[in-house]
Amino acid sequence: MCTRAGAVTCNDQCGTGPAPKLIPPVNRQVRGWANDFDHGRSRPAFRAMNWFLQQRMVGHLKRRSQRPDRPPKGVTWYAHLYKQLGLVQL
Repeated sequence: MCTRAGAVTCNDQCGTGPAPKLIPPVNRQVRGWANDFDHGRSRPAFRAMNWFLQQRMVGHLKRRSQRPDRPPKGVTWYAHLYKQLGLVQL
């Protein structure tokens, strides 16, 4: 289920461009998941997907080769990812 977002944020993609270029393909995948899993009791699945994406994105942004991304002082990773960078949350 999470393999496509995992592929975008995998170790091989460390040298990819800035985070704003990484976010749109991940958001496209997340919206597709939302459409697929929006039937029945979807909240547990959405919570698991949000957790997975947050962990993968933080790990990816920290391990970038020359310039690891960090949230500004006083801002949490959560706020940095979802509010500043625009990652979609389910």
